[in-house]
Amino acid sequence: MTNLTKKKTLAVILISYLICSIIKYIEFFFIQTDQTFIADNVICKIFCIIFIVVVLRIYKLSFAEIGFNFSNIKKNLLYALFGFALGIGTFAISYSVEIIILLAQGKSISLGFYVTNFALSGATNSVELSLSALLICIAGNVINVIAEEGLFRGFFLHIAKESFGFKKANYIQALLFGTWHLVTVALEVKNGTMNIPTAAVMAIGYIVLAGILALEWGTCVSMTGVLWAGICEHFFNNFIGNTLHVITETGTDEMQIARIVLSNLLSLIIVLLINRKKKKM
Repeated sequence: MTNLTKKKTLAVILISYLICSIIKYIEFFFIQTDQTFIADNVICKIFCIIFIVVVLRIYKLSFAEIGFNFSNIKKNLLYALFGFALGIGTFAISYSVEIIILLAQGKSISLGFYVTNFALSGATNSVELSLSALLICIAGNVINVIAEEGLFRGFFLHIAKESFGFKKANYIQALLFGTWHLVTVALEVKNGTMNIPTAAVMAIGYIVLAGILALEWGTCVSMTGVLWAGICEHFFNNFIGNTLHVITETGTDEMQIARIVLSNLLSLIIVLLINRKKKKM
């Protein structure tokens, strides 16, 4: 890949992104796997994984080169634990802040543990908690993080940093990861649950929100050389959002977006501080 010009690198990234996005929009708009017992759109994620395998063969890259490295088990385990710790620690804080605010408003609070998918207008397609539902949720999230981390922090970041350097490459993959999630906004408009002005605001917010995580996970790749920290935090973030819900007499997960924003910002700050300290050593 080192012989690609900047224009060719961008072309490879954008064409790859477009192909995967088309499959994603087809599934979200027409197949709607998330409205089934699976409660997630996994077809486009499976396609992404297959796509990654194909492009790695075309460009003669290995999975290890884009971050799926299994050579040092002890280090990889530590990186994975670091990712889980980031997710657990920051969400513990954000859930606590959410509960304190709701209590201050005089609301009664309970926690619900059941499986849902995510929507900007509220979680939909709730599935009663059972072993099968939990296993499906876990499997769906595993497929999701392998696909997205492999595509954005793996393939895109790897080839972009060769042409643009890490900093610019990290912003490129983060911007694309943010726009990758705009399908959710488009779906809300299509379903009539969101008007255009609101959708425009939400779209900007989504790009920033997903972009924050993408920058953080890209920085984790820069610090560790592998994808495991980002994969594990990404998995935990999705899993906890799908299963642990804050319920009051006026609704469920009313402050979900604020909770996610706070957790994401805390994670980014922690990783940036660690990265800065590491560079000074």
